[in-house]
Amino acid sequence: MITKQILIKIPNGLEARPVALLVQVASQYECSIHVVSEEKRVNAKSIMGMMSLGIASGETVIVEADGPDEKEAMENIEKYLTSK
Repeated sequence: MITKQILIKIPNGLEARPVALLVQVASQYECSIHVVSEEKRVNAKSIMGMMSLGIASGETVIVEADGPDEKEAMENIEKYLTSK
């Protein structure tokens, strides 16, 4: 399992469209992926779970990936979340 703290740089934060794209990125991988924000921990492959976090640009989240392709998944999720 790998864990990484990531600063959200998507201009409008994780609104509906960016969340849908994040879920698409996460769903490409076999490993389990979770996003932790404050006290909430949700499955990154769940649109409703991710929407419930209400993450804004400039916030920091913790991403956890656990499974056979965790390294590649973490790299691509970080690349997506830090894109402007």
